[in-house]
This record gives sequence, C-alpha cells and structure tokens, in this order.
Amino acid sequence: MTSGDARQEDWPHDHHVHAAPAARFRVRPGRAMQGVLTGFTVIAAIIGVGYVIGRLKYLGENGREVLTKLAFYVATPALLFTTLARTDLSVILSSRLLVTAISTAVVAGVFVAVGALRRWGVGRTTIGALCSGYVNAGNLGIPIAVYVLGDASLVAPVLLLQQIVITPIALTVLDLSGSGEKRTVWQRLTIPLRNPVAVGSLCGVMVSSVGWTVPELVLEPLVLIGNMSVPAVLLAFGISLHGSALPGRGPDRGPVLLSVALKSAGQPLLAWALASWVFGLSGAALLGVVITSALPAAQNLFTYASRYGVAERLARESILLSTMLSVPVLITVAALLG
Repeated sequence: MTSGDARQEDWPHDHHVHAAPAARFRVRPGRAMQGVLTGFTVIAAIIGVGYVIGRLKYLGENGREVLTKLAFYVATPALLFTTLARTDLSVILSSRLLVTAISTAVVAGVFVAVGALRRWGVGRTTIGALCSGYVNAGNLGIPIAVYVLGDASLVAPVLLLQQIVITPIALTVLDLSGSGEKRTVWQRLTIPLRNPVAVGSLCGVMVSSVGWTVPELVLEPLVLIGNMSVPAVLLAFGISLHGSALPGRGPDRGPVLLSVALKSAGQPLLAWALASWVFGLSGAALLGVVITSALPAAQNLFTYASRYGVAERLARESILLSTMLSVPVLITVAALLG
C-alpha cells in the first residue's frame, strides 16, 4: 500500500529529490523499526478512514470511483509532473538502479510466464506482474529511507524507473488490451501520449532535462492539486475494503499468492544476490537496495486496475497482503544487513 510520500506512493510530494552525496548515505539501524512503523501507521490511518467512509456511505455509491478518477486523471499527473520536474535525473545512473531494474524485470517476467501458461488474460497478468515487482517507493520508501538509511533521495532512482519506464509501458498494454475497438497504427503508437499519468511523468522529465525552473505561479497550484493524490488513492482503497472477502481466497487466489510471494520474498532475495554477488555492493549500499526491493506493492496499482476495470480484486489483495508481510521482512532485512 502506500505510506505517504513520506507521503506519496511512488511519488514524493513537495519533497525535492536530488542526488545524494555519498557522505550522507549512512545507515541508522537503531531507527529501522521506527521508520517501518511510521510509514505503515500513516498508511493504515488513512485507509482506516476510507473504510469508515465506505461503511457509513458518506460519499454515496460512487465515492470510490470518483476518488479513483480524481487521482488518475488530475492529482497523480500533477504530482508526477511537479516531482520529476524538480528531480536531478543524474540519480538514475547507478548500479543500485540496475539491481532494482533487473530484479523487477525478473519477478514480473516470472508472473507473466505463469500467467501465459495459465491463460489469466493480458490485463489480469499485467496487473499481477506490476504487483510482483512495482514497489511502494514513495509512500513507504521515503519515510523508511529517512529513518533507516538517513537520506530520502536514495529512493529517487526507483521513483524515476517506475514512473518513466514501467508505468507508461504497463498502461499502454492495459490500453491496448482494454477494449475490442479497432485502432490505427498511429493510435496505438500514441497511446502513452494520451494517458494522463504517462503524460505527467514525461512532461516532468522534459522540464528537468532542459533545466527549466517552473514559475511559482504555475508550480504551486499543481503542487496543491498533486497533494490530493495520495489521500485520494488511500481513501479509495479503504472504501474498497468494506464488504470485501478475506484476501487470498476465491478465483484470484493463485495470482494473488504468486504475486505476493514474488514481491515479499522473491524480489528482495534476488536483489540481495545481484547486489552482493554480481555488482559487489556491501554495507549501506547493499542495505539500501534490498530495503527498496522489500517494499510492498504500490498502492497506485489499485488505481490503475480500477481505472481499466481489470483485476481489481487481485490488485487490492496483493497490495494488502504484501504490505502486511513487508513489516517483518523490512525489519529482518534491516537487522541482518544494517
């Protein structure tokens, strides 16, 4: 789930993400548990409010749908633009990012292979693959990076990888598989340019790459709108939990358990093996990579599933279970490697 970019799920709010000097990269093992608990407490509180809203029907029958659309079409694109426009793109050039990219690709590939063999469908398999490797780098990643690693900017490479590369690809696949209408070649090629989340990310990257400073009169309204993204996503998730069956049961049991196993155990173990055996990382660098990979599935994946009307239960249950399991996993990683 999401724990607030220190607040925002794959997206840090008004946090300015810049490359971190190596001297600042110091592990704070004594604060590991505090960081984990702080992140999860923030998320749980907002989701709890959403559950109460759903139970008491304060927002009516369509409250969750409205919040989801608000996040997908308005708040999240604004948040991604303001975040990436102020990000130093040089942070993506690191061995740590390669470890994260490879481990994400492998676990997602495993889910896709199983999904193809079991004929789970393109949309369902895409959501499951995202839940297997797309980490909650913003909402949980930022506070945990602050408390455990001592530097919030260390999650910036993962934020960029997920928003610049993974999200546009995944949403394009969902767009192409979401309807039976015929599309021209041009329509298929320009799908990413018509997706608000992808457009927000790409515009932010363009602004950052040319070194342009967005005027405050333009930036501040966008920041304010973007600040709605995380609360809207978490509240919508909480509303969806009301009346839901216990996770890990029903027709989605197989995909859910597979994605949770890959996210909670497969990805952090693979990241540790790659970082230590292939890239020769150790100490704080190794801890940072494994901590990042051990983060649970990102909350905004439920927004994507809801937006496209596919695998909503799979996304909801995968996020919920991986978030619950990530507490002991993160504490164990911090204790062993810190």
